[in-house]
Amino acid sequence: MTVLDLSAIDATPLQTDPFDFIVVPGCIRPKDLASVNRDYPDIDRPGNLNPEDVSFGPLFQSFLEELEGPEFADHIGRKFDLDLSDCTTTVTVRKYCERSDGNIHTDHPSKVITVLVYFNEDWSNPEGQLRMLRSASDIEDFAAEVPPLGGTLLAFRRTDHSYHGHKPYVGERRMVQMNYLKSGRLSQWKQQIDRLGTRTMKKALRLLQPRA
Repeated sequence: MTVLDLSAIDATPLQTDPFDFIVVPGCIRPKDLASVNRDYPDIDRPGNLNPEDVSFGPLFQSFLEELEGPEFADHIGRKFDLDLSDCTTTVTVRKYCERSDGNIHTDHPSKVITVLVYFNEDWSNPEGQLRMLRSASDIEDFAAEVPPLGGTLLAFRRTDHSYHGHKPYVGERRMVQMNYLKSGRLSQWKQQIDRLGTRTMKKALRLLQPRA
């Protein structure tokens, strides 16, 4: 089963304001989205998790293999005029968003391209919609706003000004994130260390919050 509609990526123009990105609604067709969602990982807590740390069904496994495959890398690479064939990838999956998520940031310098795929079958909330921002300080100064609606793919080039974030949202927000990383073990190691630090900090903040 082929899940991703690569022709939809090819047909989507590259946006350059305020940095290079594409938004591809319907990159997963509705009928395929429903099937993959039935096999979506069984997650009961917020945070980005490694696929090997959660359980899921075979259709979701097929989606992950397709996402990390050379054909997908070729289509994304051509869209951003990059050769991604030598890049390694990291993949995380999440199901729940917490209030501390969505702060404005640019992603780690080890990343070349970030790819996000959303899985919620509907989305009516004004919060939780990722914004492509023009600065590090103003969440309202955005060039595009992307609701995490199932089947939508967002990909952007990481730069020192690739600011993005969303207004706080608490609840189910299904998403898979894949990053193409710069070649070299040092880059990959540094990203893993920084990710561990972020997870530890969030855990500490949750412990310090007063309980209702």
